[in-house]
Amino acid sequence: MLRAQRAVPAWLAHPFRWQRLPVPWAAVARGALCAGPLLGAGIATGHVAPGVLTALGSMLAGVNDRPGTRRTGIVHIGLPALATAFGMLIGASLQTADAGWWIVPALFAVGFVSGAGSVAGPVRSNAGMQMLAAAILGAGMPLPGAPWEKALFVLAGCLWLLLLRLVVRSPRRTGGALGGERAAVATVFDALADALGAAGGPGAEPARRRLTAALDRADEALRLRRLTSRLLRRPARTEELLLTERFAAATALCEASVALLWEARPLPSRVAESPRRFADALRTGRSPGRLSAPETSTAARGAFDQALLDAAVAFARREPLAPVPEQPAPVPVGRPVWMTVPQSLLSGALGAVGGRTRRGRSLFGPAGRDYGLRVAVCIAASAAVALLLRPDHWYWLPATTTFLVKPDLGPLFSRTVNRFAGTVAGVLLFAGAGLVPTGVWWPAVVAGVGGALLPFATRHFALQTVAITLMVLSFVYVSGAHEAAAERVVDTSIACGIVLVVGHLPRLADPRRRVGHRVTSALHSTEEFLRHVLESEPGTDPTRRLALRRAAYRALGEARAAAETAAAELLAARDRNPDWLTVVTAAERIVDAATACAVRLDHGAHHPNVAEAERLCQALSAMADALEDPRRRSAGLPGPDLLPVPDCATLTDVATEVERIRGYAGAP
Repeated sequence: MLRAQRAVPAWLAHPFRWQRLPVPWAAVARGALCAGPLLGAGIATGHVAPGVLTALGSMLAGVNDRPGTRRTGIVHIGLPALATAFGMLIGASLQTADAGWWIVPALFAVGFVSGAGSVAGPVRSNAGMQMLAAAILGAGMPLPGAPWEKALFVLAGCLWLLLLRLVVRSPRRTGGALGGERAAVATVFDALADALGAAGGPGAEPARRRLTAALDRADEALRLRRLTSRLLRRPARTEELLLTERFAAATALCEASVALLWEARPLPSRVAESPRRFADALRTGRSPGRLSAPETSTAARGAFDQALLDAAVAFARREPLAPVPEQPAPVPVGRPVWMTVPQSLLSGALGAVGGRTRRGRSLFGPAGRDYGLRVAVCIAASAAVALLLRPDHWYWLPATTTFLVKPDLGPLFSRTVNRFAGTVAGVLLFAGAGLVPTGVWWPAVVAGVGGALLPFATRHFALQTVAITLMVLSFVYVSGAHEAAAERVVDTSIACGIVLVVGHLPRLADPRRRVGHRVTSALHSTEEFLRHVLESEPGTDPTRRLALRRAAYRALGEARAAAETAAAELLAARDRNPDWLTVVTAAERIVDAATACAVRLDHGAHHPNVAEAERLCQALSAMADALEDPRRRSAGLPGPDLLPVPDCATLTDVATEVERIRGYAGAP
């Protein structure tokens, strides 16, 4: 008798997940030109310490060398570079002061700030992690030099990679000077075509989420370009304005497409082919050609065809529509131009770096405190154990902990397993390279190989660990610690054990605290968008609606990432916590239904009942408040009276999903 196969637990399967990504050949070339050549230059000139520090800075910057435009690269590499230099300054100052055991409370404080930054978005989270790593290495690595000199050398290594990011790029296709931004907008049309092709099938929702991610990346790229133009007080060029108009057309087309996806009906292949033609037009500079014939079978299809026509008009224009002229504020005498930048632009810059700026106020809220406490306790425990076991070479153990314990980087057990496996593999490869008679240059060669591997290694954390281990062992070997490889395996094992024990303490590992605040924020954004759609009069300017919809999808994407991480933790504690993924999925369907409702209202559909709409909005808001504070669950969760509304399909769907949230949120 055959037995049914049991599903592998998520925490056990996650370490073997492998991301399928294209090979970033330009980033591979940049990585090969960073750590290895810088370390080799230090060896050749006899200035080993500067060579090691600049190579270390380029290695940490290489972790942030991800696909994107030049401007996003400047932000994603530049902000962590400043944090890395500051961390090196802190660590080197502790070493110069011979802090001894005072290093433990000092690293506790730095770790708390680093962990609290995890709630502020991926870029600021990476900056906090690298600040902590640089502080540990600066306090532990026995390199000569003043603290400010070490910080400048590390910053120089980061800036070297940033310079290469601006120079060494993939070949630019035809179609204008806006290579990166144009490619980002073209990716939106490609993702839209994929989503339309998946309509009515099991892959519709994942395709819609990929479309949302593409919109986020394109929006960030264009906002950074506009911000740069305003900071430099340079008027927008014609091609920039045209690309902005075409992105606006893509956004409107996406909204109409979400309504088609909500109807869950398979679409003819020619419908999905039209957005693909727009993507090709952006990449080649040619006309999009013939588009699909219009059809008015439903309001959603009519809205899609109208948006398709508007997009075709936007692509046919060779001159942008006349923008509203802006009156720049007068520059006070003696004040630099950058000091006259409006506060709204600075807020926009921060939003482009890490998401919505209002989220920054939660750095020291409940979630930020818990994130910071988890990192700080693990770092302090690792540093204390390392000082007891290896007072002369203690830094590897807490440095290993730094790359494991950050709560937003993946499940703790998965990262621990992959870190250990990657370290062992890296040590064996480094030891094998040392057997080849290549003189004094072989560490620089190994560092260059590791730097070239690093961009490709983003596919899997174990592979990334191999690349980093090769480079760090090269730095340590050149610094004089020739027998350090075997010690690294032992220290990594101890660090993994500390992280698994300390990181799974009840208060530090509660998914409600690490996921709940993101789900709550997503539900509030969903409720705000739903209320705006149901209360707006027909013919209202859609700008505000589109902004709210983008904010809701962005918040839902962050909540889904946090929920998937929590679901793959070793101690997920699902019996005491809501089913976060089901809650997020229900909220995504509410946003889809509200989008479909907005499209129908724009095409003359009957406006929903105001009282029923208000009741559902209040129920959704109460659900978010109850998830944020478990003590308000019994009083805050609405009762089981959310009946379907027969005269409005949107409200019926919303009521169904709100009731689903209520059931999976653990209502009494």
